[in-house]
Amino acid sequence: MAGGKESPRQKMINLMYLVFICMLALNMSKEVLAAFGLMNVKMETSNAKTTESNNQFLASLETKASEDKVKYGEVYQKANQIKVLSQEYFDYLETLKSGMLKGVEDPTDYQVMDKADYLNQHFFQGDNLTEGGQEFMKRITDYRTEISKLVPANLKATVEARFEVGDENGKVENRDGAKVDWIDYHYKDFPLIASLTKLTALQADIKSTEEDALKSMLEGELTDQVSLKNFATSLFASKSAFYSGESYDGKIIISKTDNSSTPVRAELTLDGRKLTEGKDYKIEAGGVKMLIGSGAAGDHEIAGTLYFQQDGAEIEVPVKNSFATISKPNAALIAADKMNVVYRGVANPMSISIPGIPNNKVRASAPGLKPVSGSKYVMNPGKGRSVTITASGTLPDGQAISSKSEFRIKDIPRPEGTVSKQAGSIKLPRKNLEIATISAILDDFDFDLRLAVSGFSFKVPGQPTISVKGNKLDSRAKSALKRAKRGDVVQIFDINAYITNNKSYRLKKVSPVVVEIAN
Repeated sequence: MAGGKESPRQKMINLMYLVFICMLALNMSKEVLAAFGLMNVKMETSNAKTTESNNQFLASLETKASEDKVKYGEVYQKANQIKVLSQEYFDYLETLKSGMLKGVEDPTDYQVMDKADYLNQHFFQGDNLTEGGQEFMKRITDYRTEISKLVPANLKATVEARFEVGDENGKVENRDGAKVDWIDYHYKDFPLIASLTKLTALQADIKSTEEDALKSMLEGELTDQVSLKNFATSLFASKSAFYSGESYDGKIIISKTDNSSTPVRAELTLDGRKLTEGKDYKIEAGGVKMLIGSGAAGDHEIAGTLYFQQDGAEIEVPVKNSFATISKPNAALIAADKMNVVYRGVANPMSISIPGIPNNKVRASAPGLKPVSGSKYVMNPGKGRSVTITASGTLPDGQAISSKSEFRIKDIPRPEGTVSKQAGSIKLPRKNLEIATISAILDDFDFDLRLAVSGFSFKVPGQPTISVKGNKLDSRAKSALKRAKRGDVVQIFDINAYITNNKSYRLKKVSPVVVEIAN
């Protein structure tokens, strides 16, 4: 493209190349701006989540401080100071970002945020800083200084690195090796969206600093140490239900089975009857071991009070727990979820279980029966008039249980033909019938089956019967309909219907529809 005398045509080609290169550069610039915008949105979303997490940490620390002021009072006070300083600096940056976006009509159109005017005017005045620029530098240095005094020693270096503003003279080295002001290096002559993203990154550093400080202060013990006054009791046993005559092996446990939390004494009742230590229960590390029998079938309640020694005083922890005892079964429980029959051509939901035996230990079998999950099964019956389901399992004591249940098999009832969702003998204007949809329904059927129509026969008095494909009148049927007079009775019969998700099943003959022409 250089050197020699060029023809007008060659000059035009060279100019087109230059325009094309400029267009590529422009498009790349827009893509970069969009990338900054997307990055800004992601960081703002992350900041919101970190804020929520930090609030939860602070609330946990407040709970700790209310329970143990000596150990956590000063820590909570520092955490609050960090929270206040961080929020003030965060809000200042948010106000600055809002000012940057005042002249932007669509804050999501990042490709138009390519100007540097706002911060250039807000921060810089020639080679000096404006009041806005001076405040910006003061805010970041003040925050770094104050937070460094409050965070644990192991975090001070991290805080200083996150909010450093160059060397002792506020200078940084650019890519040409020259020393420039830190604020010039990061914010002068940058596109608006780039500066906006950098401010959001500063906010992310604030949230991360706050999070690191809170986690370090809590030292991984946010919920491990709680006052005994806030303990709750729970009943633990090898299984949730017991048979009559079995010994109940349940245990009342305190908190998270803390073996160091041993009651000094207990006052307990079973269904209102006072229990005796040594005979009905014994105190051991972490709670109270129950020695009672499971009792008769039904619900039983253990109530009373556990007493703990804390700081020279006796602390009471109320007890109110229950367990259930059931009779030994001698047969499985088998029931159809919908009715006492199963339908051919339909996936019939079934529930099969044996009380006292986990669902994954119950075995059920029958032609067409398939397991779904837990006690849920699906029955797709085949030929015949009935089907027998066998359920079996083994009780914890080794006793085998087996039971059978017979279900009648019925076909899906006869569908009804409809015209515009009306069945039987109806009256319609001619124009309504021309555009009507021919359908089939199963009225008052327990299953919601989707039926479709593939064809039907159409008869107008005095005209030959017309066979129609689909579920609407075709041109021949419409032509015959035009010859019908007011009061004539038009018949729609031999309706071919099928189940949309089971086309192989043959439905019974669909009932016809008789339509009287209204006009």
